[in-house]
Amino acid sequence: MGERSMAELARPLVDALTGPGGPLGVRFWDGSRLGPEDAPARLVISSPRALRRLLWAPGELGAARAYVSGDADVEGDIFELLALRQRMGPAEQKLRIDLGPSSWLRLARLAWSAGALGPPPPPPPEEVRLRGRKHSKGRDARAISHHYDVSNEFFRLVLGESMTYSCAYFESPDYSLEQAQEAKHDLVCRKLGLEPGMRLLDVGCGWASMAMHAARHYGVRVVGVTISRQQAELARARVEEAGLADSVEVRLQDYRDVDDGPYDAISSIGMFEHVGLSRLGLYFRTVACLLRPGGRLLNHGISRPAAIPPISPKSFVSRYVFPDGELHEVGSVVSAIQAAGLEARDVESLREHYSRTLRFWVANLESNWERAVKLVGEGRARVWRLYMAASAMNFAANRTSVHQVLAVRTDGSGRSGMPATREELLAARQPA
Repeated sequence: MGERSMAELARPLVDALTGPGGPLGVRFWDGSRLGPEDAPARLVISSPRALRRLLWAPGELGAARAYVSGDADVEGDIFELLALRQRMGPAEQKLRIDLGPSSWLRLARLAWSAGALGPPPPPPPEEVRLRGRKHSKGRDARAISHHYDVSNEFFRLVLGESMTYSCAYFESPDYSLEQAQEAKHDLVCRKLGLEPGMRLLDVGCGWASMAMHAARHYGVRVVGVTISRQQAELARARVEEAGLADSVEVRLQDYRDVDDGPYDAISSIGMFEHVGLSRLGLYFRTVACLLRPGGRLLNHGISRPAAIPPISPKSFVSRYVFPDGELHEVGSVVSAIQAAGLEARDVESLREHYSRTLRFWVANLESNWERAVKLVGEGRARVWRLYMAASAMNFAANRTSVHQVLAVRTDGSGRSGMPATREELLAARQPA
């Protein structure tokens, strides 16, 4: 490198990505810096391996590997750094960085000057590639285990006391996260028209927060199913502690194995993303067969706008967060619901609510960072910080959405039993 600092060597590449004099602050392992001193966020390149990772995977995956491994870091407001992605290339995928041929050559020259050329570093241990037939029961169980069987205490740190891992509903702008999660559960209960004595199946029940809300406030009997062993264990303990064991049953069970219908209502909140396009028809046919005539399904799932391509198997999300996860355009979801014999009655987007929810979760993680690292290790804590912050930005920018689709199984003559107006639907029985 001679007398030239890393900042001097890297300036052409950084300028190509952000524009000359851009707002990005960068600090290199030799102590040299680029960008404004008072930048609200700074990218720290702490090892030459970060450059090598980008050379071998010149985009989102290489950048994620550098961050998860600690070869790169983010100081300050991670949202400010991620906001720069609008100037760093196409916005079709989370954290995509478009190096392009000319920028890749600049990176190669920089790596050569820094002595960073060499074979690809091994991926961080948090990266996963599943084997077996996609969306088979065994592979789905491994995918769910990778994501959820991390640490119940870690999830409590991130999600808060509500232990609800899905979009909250900020019915009032002053709501806390816990109040907004309570409001979301109540919104689902009202849309389902729950009444005392009904049977509710909660598919992908998580830590049983929705199940307990429905039993406690609406007097229903609930079966919750999950294929995460750690979730099931804590969910059962929470149900017992809440004194709801007579009303709520939590099973370690795949939804495809539920055979004790009919149910009066079915909720599926934050589980649908794991189903996969090839299983969409099976999923809705299965739940349709479990509903009585007049019974309702509320499917709450992350979706993607039609112009946004499916999640790449080489993306950060696929390799680190949701292996085999798939997002569907809401129109295709409605079509699949109706092809299964159900009637779609109401569609609502909660997109902005999810962006706000994720910001709460990031704040929880960052304020409990040392504890989180002790529980799951620094690499996995970094995965979650990056994933949640990037997701918040994507929801805000309409690169990702989330929809609640309400459907009903009509009887043989076509009667739905649904309220005549949406106002009446949402004004259904208030919780006790």
